[in-house]
Amino acid sequence: MSDFASRLIAWQKRHGRHGLPWQASRDPYAIWLSEIMLQQTQVAAVIPYYQRFLSRFPDIASLAGASLDQVLAHWSGLGYYSRARNLHRAAGLIAANHGGVFPHHFEHIVALPGIGRSTAAAVCVFAFGERRAIMDGNVKRVLARRLGVAGYPGGNAVADTLWQAAESLLPQGEVEAYTQALMDLGATVCTRARPSCAACPVSCDCVASRDGRIAELPTPKPKKAQPQRRTVMLLLCHDGEIFLEKRPPAGVWGGLWSFPEIAPGQRAEDYCLKHFGVHAECAEPLPQLAHTFTHFKLEITPQPAMLAAKPHAVNESAGVWLSLQEARQAPLPAPVRKLLEQLGSARAAP
Repeated sequence: MSDFASRLIAWQKRHGRHGLPWQASRDPYAIWLSEIMLQQTQVAAVIPYYQRFLSRFPDIASLAGASLDQVLAHWSGLGYYSRARNLHRAAGLIAANHGGVFPHHFEHIVALPGIGRSTAAAVCVFAFGERRAIMDGNVKRVLARRLGVAGYPGGNAVADTLWQAAESLLPQGEVEAYTQALMDLGATVCTRARPSCAACPVSCDCVASRDGRIAELPTPKPKKAQPQRRTVMLLLCHDGEIFLEKRPPAGVWGGLWSFPEIAPGQRAEDYCLKHFGVHAECAEPLPQLAHTFTHFKLEITPQPAMLAAKPHAVNESAGVWLSLQEARQAPLPAPVRKLLEQLGSARAAP
């Protein structure tokens, strides 16, 4: 075993994380779920979602048998909803093609929706004890600094270099402890900002530390100006109920329930006449709400409007009238949930 691996493993046993809820399991389903939730999301945010999700969907059969709405409702607020859609779709494929048993072969795992090379390798390591390299954001940062690899890790050439390094550094034994050590080191010591190099067990041969390049490695993603979009969300109310519509299955907030939207400058009254055939009285807009996506920023103007009468017929596949309490149980994007809470607070005010 290399000195690098042995130092990491020894450090992990003394200083690494050992109490995370998925660490006590060898169940590939539970490990897969944790790996998907941890993509682009901090551990502290994931833990309560992971526990609630696993309580509601304890195995592949329960996940595959659930509706997408039920799955999204338990994912609501965690973000990056394509992860939940892929998780649900993959569970259906496992039920159909693998007899409901999570596949044990890397090639079968990586073929499932939403699972890339690193996630499949992590499942193989932690569920089946296989010797495989992983490459999440923490591992990229540790290896880029330790080896002095410049260039954006998301680019093909740099990614290939890091993967080759990860494969070559794998120890023959204790791969689970080693893999956990790499992730723990990146998450708690070799952090993006203000890393604790004095506490690092491998700082003695770290190129970035030696050459004073900690701040520049790994090379950040080239910045692009984030476009700003604006929308008006209609908070349509009647007799204590609010109207929500289901978004298309793909795209932003795919499959979630949200408020109808109109372009800035359009009239909510015209929307209500066109879509419901009833008049509406608009209140003052609520304070604007900003929400940042990966590729753009969204500025939301919430426009409450009271309908003079409730429409007799609504296509339930497109929209539903719900009480505020019922609406809170629906799979909602975070900004919509926040607006519902504001609306509830406004109604409760004297």
